[in-house]
Amino acid sequence: MRYSQIIYTIVICFLFTIESKAQQFPIYSQYMMNGFLLNPAVAGHEGYTAINITIRDQWAGLSGSPKTYALSAQTRVLKNSFIFRHKSVRHRRRSMSKGGKVGLGGYIFNDVNGIFSRLGFQGTYAYHLSMHRSQLSFGTSLTGFQYKIDKSQVILNDNEQDQFFLNYQSSAFILDANLGAYYSDRNLYAGLSIQNLFQSFIKFNNDPGSEFKLDRQYLLTAGYRFDVVDFVFLEPSFLFKMSETAITQTDLNLKLYYKEDYWGGISYRTGSGNTVSSSSLNGKGSSLIFMVGARVDKFFFGYSFDYTFSSISKHTFGSHEITLAYKFGDNARRYRWLNRY
Repeated sequence: MRYSQIIYTIVICFLFTIESKAQQFPIYSQYMMNGFLLNPAVAGHEGYTAINITIRDQWAGLSGSPKTYALSAQTRVLKNSFIFRHKSVRHRRRSMSKGGKVGLGGYIFNDVNGIFSRLGFQGTYAYHLSMHRSQLSFGTSLTGFQYKIDKSQVILNDNEQDQFFLNYQSSAFILDANLGAYYSDRNLYAGLSIQNLFQSFIKFNNDPGSEFKLDRQYLLTAGYRFDVVDFVFLEPSFLFKMSETAITQTDLNLKLYYKEDYWGGISYRTGSGNTVSSSSLNGKGSSLIFMVGARVDKFFFGYSFDYTFSSISKHTFGSHEITLAYKFGDNARRYRWLNRY
């Protein structure tokens, strides 16, 4: 079989093995810029309206490598945009709008991995409780995914394998839900989210063994911002991901900010493992990630480069991710618990 055929065969085994511990959803390296991608409770927590675009090319240069395109939007629902105290046009005055407690968000993505593509959407509702100088948020989201197989790209030499594969439907659609909680104050943030709450099944036909279960995922993230000198901040953080069957990955991050306008950082992402051990911390698939970014007025730009320590690095130019964001909202949206503004 040709090299591309070998890759496709590996991907087929990955998809149809129920106990597979492989990646089930897109991986992001710059989720610190948009925590909404990982936790529905983040929707609207800043008070601004934010629109984010993320483009990721994983293992660039390798045929059939994963590519992800994501668009998300979130906002805080205010009780009133403006309050007019006088009806007279000449004397009317407007006061700051009252802050609401509800956040709304939406998220769509297209994740292409070899012959497989996953088109997904998410609608989110969040509720925010303000405390003296902090905020506690809760969120839930409904998610839907359509999996498609491009059979035209598959070339198999065994006739029995051909019949087995061609009997599968080319697409399947499932629904599931996510839950999340998020705490933030001026320096600290921490969140816990649960994805694939119902552990839905993908079923491409009625044959036994054709089901593919989406394991429930648990994501724990936290970070703290230190003031180094004037206008310079240091932020260590981590992301811990665990499925129902295995600990998948841990990210250890360190970012340096200057005036909130420029930042750079480095992350170490562990490999997969069934236990928290040296085999997980140094396992296959571990990566070193470099990040830079800048803000110009209401526009944000971020870029990251992932270098993997596995043998696949010999065949790729690394993984590249670009994030663009636009945040807007008047002074009424500047709540006292915002971390960075």
